[in-house]
Amino acid sequence: MSTHQRPRPLPLPLDGVTVVAVEQAVSAPFATRQLADLGARVIKVERPDGGDFARGYDTAARGLASHFVWCNRGKESLAVDLKDPRGIALVRRLVARADVFVQNLAQGAAARLRLDAATLCATHPRLVAVDVSGYGAGGPYAHKRAYDMLVQCEAGLVSVTGTPERPVKAGVPAADIAAGMYAFSGVLAALLRRATTGLGGPVEISMLESLAEWMGHPLHHGMHGGEAPARTGVAHAVIAPYDAYPTADGGQVLLSVQNDREWRRLAGEVLGRPELGDDPAFATNGARVANRERTDAAVGRALAALDTAEAVERLEAAGIACARLNTVADVVAHPQLAARYRWREVDSAVGPLRALLPPITLPGGPEPLMGAVPALGEHTDAVLGELGLDEPERARLRRDGVVA
Repeated sequence: MSTHQRPRPLPLPLDGVTVVAVEQAVSAPFATRQLADLGARVIKVERPDGGDFARGYDTAARGLASHFVWCNRGKESLAVDLKDPRGIALVRRLVARADVFVQNLAQGAAARLRLDAATLCATHPRLVAVDVSGYGAGGPYAHKRAYDMLVQCEAGLVSVTGTPERPVKAGVPAADIAAGMYAFSGVLAALLRRATTGLGGPVEISMLESLAEWMGHPLHHGMHGGEAPARTGVAHAVIAPYDAYPTADGGQVLLSVQNDREWRRLAGEVLGRPELGDDPAFATNGARVANRERTDAAVGRALAALDTAEAVERLEAAGIACARLNTVADVVAHPQLAARYRWREVDSAVGPLRALLPPITLPGGPEPLMGAVPALGEHTDAVLGELGLDEPERARLRRDGVVA
């Protein structure tokens, strides 16, 4: 018999961490969903009269809102009226037992309720408390209403997205996602600091600052080069060829040539025009960008004669980076996601719903939890019971509309 002991299975990294979140829409809920997937207990505080307003955005997920399903699995829903002093008192009791508090109320609302990060951390030194806002706590925009598309415009993302004729917003809530991911990583950093110092502390995240950071290339190009990159659709502003080209069967294939060696391979092995490899009008990236219309025309003619699958096969055989221009339906059926078993089902009030496994993979431990999408107030009784409220007390609070 082997003398080696089987290693103990690793727990999820946030097992034992309790998070209380007074959150709505996307940015904070997206952050806390990451925490829930990695093992944290997340208690989501919602209004009794409808809850998180993202619950009402649409009914696309078998009657549930697609945004809500995406951002809120694995949480417990506690429906409490924060306008009632009894409701605030309940939330404060929860926070006193928590490791992390996250809020993205309208600017100033958390401070009025004394649920802002600075106030809570002064009372609970081990608490990690996160304020997510649109524009930050100070400055002339502090109280400006901030929704994703508005922040995309303020951060300049819309100005560099789209075609030369028309700017467009990103097709996903980029400002919300950016803020959510920085809130998530901010919590992890603060928890790591607490593990070594014993102190939590405030974390401040703004949507504008998060998305401005993501504007890195155009921002630095504009600051240091004198002007921002032009809008070029799916083409790259400073590399050619780097664009999507129609194929014979109605598809589109995007390819990217990163250096002049790749251009020579593309010209000889895919375009069938090896002389373009050394032609001064195309031989360098600078020349190809200066002659972008001629470059794109040469590539476009060659790919237009091929079906999508054949075009991809030839490009890959020549060592040229390429991709199909997929639809959402294509992504759902993507062979790579299927081959890597990335799809799971999460429970909900309307039955199981498909969802992607989170992209953080931790070999050697259990899978992310991916718990159920909660119904509004589904866990109110259980959470209040943990706080020591008996059934008559809970019944009075429900009767008075303090909880639901």
